[in-house]
Amino acid sequence: MDFVSIRVITDNITRLVDFYERATGVRANWSTEDFAELRTATATLAIGSTRTVSMFAPGAARPADNRSVILEFRVDDVDSVHQNLTAHVEDFVQKPTTMPWGNRSLLLRDPDGNLVNFFTPVTPAAIERLAD
Repeated sequence: MDFVSIRVITDNITRLVDFYERATGVRANWSTEDFAELRTATATLAIGSTRTVSMFAPGAARPADNRSVILEFRVDDVDSVHQNLTAHVEDFVQKPTTMPWGNRSLLLRDPDGNLVNFFTPVTPAAIERLAD
């Protein structure tokens, strides 16, 4: 079994795709006006409009209602990501901080309120643990 993607449902797909393109530097692939994917070498962030939910089960997913999942992206330089997003993020939950497990981490909320963690392994143990 392979873990393939996370899908976020939103009322404003253009706004959310724009945010993640800016935050990650990855260009989205749009399948339809209601569905886009940001593909990296290791995973895909799929973003769907609320109109796609009815194709599965109407009402099964509610946009901007997540309070338990954190989307995580390993980046080369957390501090650069923070600087790049400062004018575009309303809610920085935690500015760049080196965590006890060796990652430098930036925690914020995307435009829909989903928690997003950008991190860079900085200690030798973290770098080894997360080596490709």
